[in-house]
Amino acid sequence: MKMATHSEEQSRPRKADDNTKPPTKTARILTVFLAGSSLNRFEAERIGDHCLHSTVSALANIHGLVFERKQERVPNHWGRPCNVTRYQLPESQRELGHKVLLKLARTQTGSEE
Repeated sequence: MKMATHSEEQSRPRKADDNTKPPTKTARILTVFLAGSSLNRFEAERIGDHCLHSTVSALANIHGLVFERKQERVPNHWGRPCNVTRYQLPESQRELGHKVLLKLARTQTGSEE
């Protein structure tokens, strides 16, 4: 019987040393709002948020951000009209939004003071 020349550990690809993780869903959505865009639930679905109202609620209730909300009627996935809320972060909330984004990034990397 032939013995392996490399251990299993040596043959595995090494992970990057920089411990970078992709941004969280909340951070991704906040980045969109900070760029000046607005979102409704169907638009947020395309970027990975299946419950936009919950994400906005967390940003408002946990982090203190205030959002503008506007009701609109749009076609759903089957083409039928439905009522949704369009969320937007007003200009007056952008400075706080950037601070929240930094806090979310520090929390994710484990370097929160």
